[in-house]
Amino acid sequence: MRIFKFGGASVKDAAGVKNVVKVLQETGHGNTLLVVSAMGKITNAMEAIVNAYFADKNKLSDSIQEVVDYHDTILKGLFENPNHAIFSATKVLIDEVKGFLAWNKSPKYNFVYDQVVGYGELLSTTIISAYLQEVGIENNWVDVRNFIKTDNSYRDVTVNWEKTQERVAAGIDRKKLNVTQGFLGSDDNNFTTTLGREGSDYTAAILAYCLNVDSVTIWKDVPGVLNADPRYFEETQLLHKISYSEAIELAFYGASVIHPKTLQPLQGKEIPLHVKSFVNPKEAGTTVGKGIGIEPYVPCFIVKKNQVLLKLSSLDFSFIVEDSISELFKLFHDHKMKVDLIQNSAISFSVCLDNRFGRLQDLLGLLKSRFKVECHESVSLYTIRHFTGEAIASLQNGHQVLMEQRANETLQLVVK
Repeated sequence: MRIFKFGGASVKDAAGVKNVVKVLQETGHGNTLLVVSAMGKITNAMEAIVNAYFADKNKLSDSIQEVVDYHDTILKGLFENPNHAIFSATKVLIDEVKGFLAWNKSPKYNFVYDQVVGYGELLSTTIISAYLQEVGIENNWVDVRNFIKTDNSYRDVTVNWEKTQERVAAGIDRKKLNVTQGFLGSDDNNFTTTLGREGSDYTAAILAYCLNVDSVTIWKDVPGVLNADPRYFEETQLLHKISYSEAIELAFYGASVIHPKTLQPLQGKEIPLHVKSFVNPKEAGTTVGKGIGIEPYVPCFIVKKNQVLLKLSSLDFSFIVEDSISELFKLFHDHKMKVDLIQNSAISFSVCLDNRFGRLQDLLGLLKSRFKVECHESVSLYTIRHFTGEAIASLQNGHQVLMEQRANETLQLVVK
């Protein structure tokens, strides 16, 4: 059995959905599990619904209608019969969103977020499953929330592997084409949980591990894993092969092609990961598996935008020692600030953070009571794996470097 994962860009419109069919026709579709993300930028649109619910209910109806209109356009491009059952099926899902927002009593943003935003994946997979049936490809629509079980740390959950393994092994028919959602799970009370933004890759890896599949393929709008993000770098090279350890390093530092949590389950059972182009499905793309390093051996550039650099120093020139650092990391954890880079001396401590949940101001209020704080917002963190002098010079040119750290294989720069 194998797993195919299709992201939002691959199913952003009717043409994209039709192309999924083309990929399946060219590669075969038996013994396959499709993991599909929300269509296009619908996750952002679903987040706008949640934000309107909390901040401006006058915008709520329009925010929901935007999601309805987007999917209606796709439906009309796929189904000629306006009375096809898919139209009522998607309406039921939208009505579920409206119903939840009407009866919900919880004031907790993260809980509401998880109950609402995941409908992007439920809509996309319902549409794709119906279209596959329409063109003669039999398939099972599977609700992944019945299989991936997590704790209730909404928006940042931990998978319960034992329960998940048990449910997946017993409930997934390996002999058929199955269509399911990325990004989603459920807690012990069967409330929806999410695995984090871009979590559909992780979903594929979880299911791959539990099913002992032969391979996982992530279908992208790029030819494979490149040595740099083409949105930010003009000249890029395709990496043909990457070892698990090298891929984990790249993902840890923020390479966007592979979700950071994806690789560990795959490495545990030595399941190869292919990253291929949905535009040219017969091209080899990139294979991640057993081996050493990368091929070709070239510098790899990774950039994380909109980071925060904090430079902390003690108010009385006392040392910042283990107790202080331990307390700082607890504060970062409590405020859900992901630590990307640290550097410390006797009386100072610098840290580059990802303010992904917007908790920076709360954190600063606590830090300023104990430290002298210098805060730089909207900085970029660049990482170069296998750096060269030429690669370093290309980044330093025109940037103000606020912090630099280098090891044998990796250089990191925080720049403004």
